Amino acid sequence: MLALLATSPHWFTYPNINPVAFHIWRLDIRWYGLSYLFGAILVYLQLQSRRSRERTGLTIDQAQELVVYAMIGVIVGGRLLFLIADMLTPVSAGGHEASYYLQNPLEIIAIWHGGMAFHGGFIGAVLGIWLFARRTKVSFYKVTDEIALWMPVAIAATRVVNFINHELPGRLTDSPIGIHFPDYDGYRYPSQLFEAAGMLAVVFPLGWILHGWSKRRDGFVFWGFIAGYGLVRTIVEFYREPGIIFLGLTAAQYLTLAMLLIGVFMMWRVQQAPPTPVHTSASGRVTKGSSESCSN
Repeated sequence: MLALLATSPHWFTYPNINPVAFHIWRLDIRWYGLSYLFGAILVYLQLQSRRSRERTGLTIDQAQELVVYAMIGVIVGGRLLFLIADMLTPVSAGGHEASYYLQNPLEIIAIWHGGMAFHGGFIGAVLGIWLFARRTKVSFYKVTDEIALWMPVAIAATRVVNFINHELPGRLTDSPIGIHFPDYDGYRYPSQLFEAAGMLAVVFPLGWILHGWSKRRDGFVFWGFIAGYGLVRTIVEFYREPGIIFLGLTAAQYLTLAMLLIGVFMMWRVQQAPPTPVHTSASGRVTKGSSESCSN
């Protein structure tokens, strides 16, 4: 086996997995939608757990409602930024002109075809969570510290589905790990899998390590996730097919470098805050009055 790998110019072939996971009558259930559902379930299971509710002060009903707020933000923000980036990307690099969407208006909302920008989805989710926290008077940071624990797994699942859908292929390469994706010329890096691996190997354990630190302040895990994602994505961008390039870096790299730097700075910043006093009921449950203001 090792001898075969050594003599083969390319070690792997594209698996050609059907983007449709299964059918319910005439309805196609796609891996793409299931990956978002998987992420929402992970977050909900974390938020509704007894220990998490003791830390956040959420009820089970509030945990359900929060996931809805976040998912609406993900879908709206992710699709909107994708459309903007797609129209700014040259047609030769796979982008579309605005006239394409004017002539095919259904494509504007066709998320079942893929096409969600992480940064837009992230901003939308944060906005949705902030609105929920503001309305219910729970701590924004306490909640996002819990959500951030499972976000790397959710992102990894989505990147694996991008690979299944042969979306976001990497740059052309002569490397033996290059894969020939359908509808793309030459062999390319499986950059989707690089990012998935980085999420699981780096960001996921980082979040749990930070969460378990007894001296951490609220928001430390959330900003640690942002910094970790920024680091992994900045590296992976060197292997992804670039869209907009400016001064040698892709547009996404400027965003992810900003995430890395802001994340590290804010980790330091939140640690300067005094410890939050914790008030508990007779049963030991954190009372709602102990939550920080959602203006964190």
